[in-house]
Amino acid sequence: MSDAVGGCTRPRTPVTEAEVEALVHGICFKTGPPRRLGVEVEWLVHEASAPRLPVAPERLEAVYAALRTVPLRSALTVEPGGQLELSSLPATSLTECVDAVSADLDAVRAVLREDGLALVGLGHDPWQPTPRRFLRQPRYDAMEACLDRTGPAGRFMMCTSASVQVCLDAGHEEPGPLGHVRRWWLAHHLGAVLLAAFANSPLAGDRPTGWRSTRQLRWTQIGAGRAGGPPLDSDPRAAWTRHVLDSPVMCVRREAGPWEVPEDLTFREWTRGRSPRPPTREDLDYHLTTLFPPVRPRGHLELRMIDAQPGEDGWIVPLAVTAALFDDPEATETAYRAVKPLAERTLGLPAPHNPLYQDAARLALADPELREAATTCFTAALAALPRIGAAPAITEAVAGYLERYVLRGRCPADDLLEMPDGASRGPYGRETRT
Repeated sequence: MSDAVGGCTRPRTPVTEAEVEALVHGICFKTGPPRRLGVEVEWLVHEASAPRLPVAPERLEAVYAALRTVPLRSALTVEPGGQLELSSLPATSLTECVDAVSADLDAVRAVLREDGLALVGLGHDPWQPTPRRFLRQPRYDAMEACLDRTGPAGRFMMCTSASVQVCLDAGHEEPGPLGHVRRWWLAHHLGAVLLAAFANSPLAGDRPTGWRSTRQLRWTQIGAGRAGGPPLDSDPRAAWTRHVLDSPVMCVRREAGPWEVPEDLTFREWTRGRSPRPPTREDLDYHLTTLFPPVRPRGHLELRMIDAQPGEDGWIVPLAVTAALFDDPEATETAYRAVKPLAERTLGLPAPHNPLYQDAARLALADPELREAATTCFTAALAALPRIGAAPAITEAVAGYLERYVLRGRCPADDLLEMPDGASRGPYGRETRT
């Protein structure tokens, strides 16, 4: 959400429906040899000594002001609920990406530590019973008003969730394991495996929700128009272009005052009716930032289904596994074969509003087929990491995760549910221990 086009700009030349089709078709999949990698790591910010207590907005404002003076290679942004996000620059290797973000995180943690605050890797805040919005800006006022139409999930998504988002090149233009059509398909189906393997948000309001990834549940609840993907077919560009045009407009920006929040107005209809004012190229750019599918094409592919991970370096494992499975041809082919049988469980429905993603979010690796696919994929990734030049520490981290979680049919959510402070209350907690 922090990738918004900044502020409201004066309307420029209006765009037609045909121009929008051409623009989206041309900018969202930029093909070429897969060489670049990036990661966006979101964190909840808690009191280091009392994480159940909310942090006062005044303290967040002060520490964020201090952080803005720290030189970082990554872009640092603040989410609506006060979560912090670091977005790396595109890196030419996995090790380069890990080293750069790790250094930035060390600098950020040092500043937070001075004020008694800490970064916490959880996909969903387990303790706050109601979402508390930190940022008061026209964008987030409009987002809240729009998402409230589908219920409370939108506010939780805005204010209490955090993720690890992996960014990959779209791939080659030509067919094959590294072609953009295959990578688009693989991103969606492997995405369910990544969702299950890294599920880390089973609690809300200090009680189990019945879902290993409550964060993914929230995204699903806000609706297919805002957080759904397009149907998968042989032409990703055409499918995504239709999806962009037929998705609802979140808001119409204004120079002053609150932004208008239209109801049931798609971008296609806006180009045709041109009311409340004609849409511009800037409006299209903004509209693209208000769509939150599990895989978002932004010139590259942004995988958005992974929960924030525990520990200071937990985010490295999903980044490494994803990079290996997409950029090593042998691992890519293995992953494709491993997840292909899972496609039947989607019933042809777009992610995440299909049974496969729902089972991944609810059951995680307690689902036998997801566990089998995860075991195959993680094993292939582990073998591929030396081939793509991963540092030994990265390979060791993936090996440890494979042993601790995947081979045992577990995920970090299971650890949370079994904590002795009551996190494993209820039938769902008992289920995880059988």
